[in-house]
Amino acid sequence: MAKEKVVLAYSGGLDTTVIIPWLKENYDYDVIAVCIDVGQGDDWKKIKERALKTGASACYVVDARKEYVEEYIWPALKANAVYEDEYLLGTSTARPLIGKILVEYARQENAIAICHGATGKGNDQVRFELAIKAFAPDLKVIAAWRDDKWNMNSREDEIKFLEDRGLEVPMKKDQSYSRDENIWHISHEGLELEKTANEPNYPHMLKNTVVPETAGEGEYVTIEWEKGIPVKLNGKSMDGLSLMEELNKIGGRNGIGLVDICENRCVGMKSRGVYETPGGAILYFAHRMMDHLCLDRDTYHYKQQVSLRLAELIYDGKVFTPLYEALMAFVDKTQETVTGWTKLKLVKGQIRAAGSDSKYSLYNEDIASFTTGELYNHKDAQGFITLFGLPLKVRAMMEQKNGEGQAVANSSSLKKRPTE
Repeated sequence: MAKEKVVLAYSGGLDTTVIIPWLKENYDYDVIAVCIDVGQGDDWKKIKERALKTGASACYVVDARKEYVEEYIWPALKANAVYEDEYLLGTSTARPLIGKILVEYARQENAIAICHGATGKGNDQVRFELAIKAFAPDLKVIAAWRDDKWNMNSREDEIKFLEDRGLEVPMKKDQSYSRDENIWHISHEGLELEKTANEPNYPHMLKNTVVPETAGEGEYVTIEWEKGIPVKLNGKSMDGLSLMEELNKIGGRNGIGLVDICENRCVGMKSRGVYETPGGAILYFAHRMMDHLCLDRDTYHYKQQVSLRLAELIYDGKVFTPLYEALMAFVDKTQETVTGWTKLKLVKGQIRAAGSDSKYSLYNEDIASFTTGELYNHKDAQGFITLFGLPLKVRAMMEQKNGEGQAVANSSSLKKRPTE
């Protein structure tokens, strides 16, 4: 009788490499490893060999980079979605796609379960499992780190588990940061970062970004946009994947996109991480420039509120929800006129605006100029201020009449100033 199958989200890293023999020893499943390439830059041939040597019955490698950029990164970019002021949602945007693809392979293989290696303290367990619930509520989920049969509590325990079985350890003990990498970013957690008083060991840690103070003298970057999506870099038309790869190189050598943040996880605790998002930081800055140029005041201000909510939804893994779809419909509407170009100067970790233009620009030089023109009469402001400030004036008049309130307090607090 054929064994039941489980599909494992396999990255080739320490956790998932341990999980293959652990699943076989504790559940006697046929383990189908699924590697999902979202731009990690890994040696997938070597990783596939590792999965099979470790005990997987089969291993599939899925190139999802284009889908990831176009269907997950671009929507977050168009929304200007940033979590807690700084995090550009690198891991968060990828997990729902990975969960969706795992379901697709589970269906093709007639698997009864999907397994992942996210810890019981992290966000990723939520993101994976919400995606699975959205597409396959009938499938069993095995979260190894939450399983009663899992008796490992640290990276060191996992390394020993593999060493005891004579299996390859895909990590050096002195490099055991918990990392996640894709075409958008790379995150680092663990080691010295677990104490917030410690400065990150950047020279030892960073992979895609130079330490800003060691960067060169800087360079200019020009990005062209169509409906909120970057389509050209320095005058050259590029697909999303190629553009991201090139921007990561440019941003990385200029020390751009380095963030050290202590964030609120959706599971209730704070965690500290260092993120490298060189290309993403450039795109977010440039896209905000386009929004500033092309969106009217009411739309832009309301979009700021939508951006905050979308960032929370993406962070929490709630991408396949009606609210996300509805809010993204609003964002897409706002982006219909976000077409034009932006120029930036990158200097030692900093991004400076260096010009922008759009045929849909709402900036009108004749109106904005300090030189009086035909389109704006300075005297018109008098009536506007009278009406705009009328509620303040009426309230102050009432309080003066009654001898109470803010107007009286303000009057009594007025200071005498020197006249000489």
